[in-house]
Amino acid sequence: MLDGGFLLNLLRIGVDIALVWYVLYKLMMLIRGTKAIQLLKGIVVVLAVRMLSILFSLQTIEWITEQAILWGFLLIAILFQPEIRRALEQLGRGNIFARSARSEEELMEQNIEAIIQSCKYMAKRRIGALISIERETGMGDYAETGIPINGRLTHQLLTNIFTPNTPLHDGAVIIKRENIVAAACYLPLSESPYISKELGTRHRAAMGISEVTDSLTIVVSEETGNISCTRNGELHRELDPEDLRKILNENLSLHLKTPEKKSWKRKGEKNG
Repeated sequence: MLDGGFLLNLLRIGVDIALVWYVLYKLMMLIRGTKAIQLLKGIVVVLAVRMLSILFSLQTIEWITEQAILWGFLLIAILFQPEIRRALEQLGRGNIFARSARSEEELMEQNIEAIIQSCKYMAKRRIGALISIERETGMGDYAETGIPINGRLTHQLLTNIFTPNTPLHDGAVIIKRENIVAAACYLPLSESPYISKELGTRHRAAMGISEVTDSLTIVVSEETGNISCTRNGELHRELDPEDLRKILNENLSLHLKTPEKKSWKRKGEKNG
């Protein structure tokens, strides 16, 4: 039978490991998306090479990696002094571990607001647009058919892409998280007989991509200025900005991945 001292030691070890992993996870979230993450990958490579050199008795490589590790931390402190100072300042303010979840939520809100503002601007001026937002299913194959952008999502950039008589305005924009991945992309056209005959190529492309991926796709009609959305082969038409905000929140929120079925119309069905 286990005594109390052994259970206490086991609990202490478990708490110790859990705290270390928690701190490492938060630090990874802190440096994610910065140049420090590339440095971390380099350190992992150096450590892996050193382990192999020890295993296979490669003395020269072992000496080189030993020197790299020995002097590398000093070099890191010099090169990444601004990042280290910023991290220590956040630690002093007590918000380093609360930053990740909050910043993710704020980033999501900024992305949604950028899309809404761009769609409002284009709808008012009847600028045609086709915007497909990647969710769980990768859209790399479709992004490769267009022109790489890899730029931070802003409503100014998104609107400028679809400005008429510019090289990128024709085709779809593909968005992944906070980035505009590519523009002028080709999306598969739906052959569904349920789509209204009055809808054009953009709507058919939006329906087509929604039938083969779980992406959320937004269409701004050049003829009417109406805003539509597609997902999972379903079409929701004539959205106002608040309707669009609700749909984006339902489908792109960190905690609400599945939209409410009642908010979607059947294929080709008009809203209201």
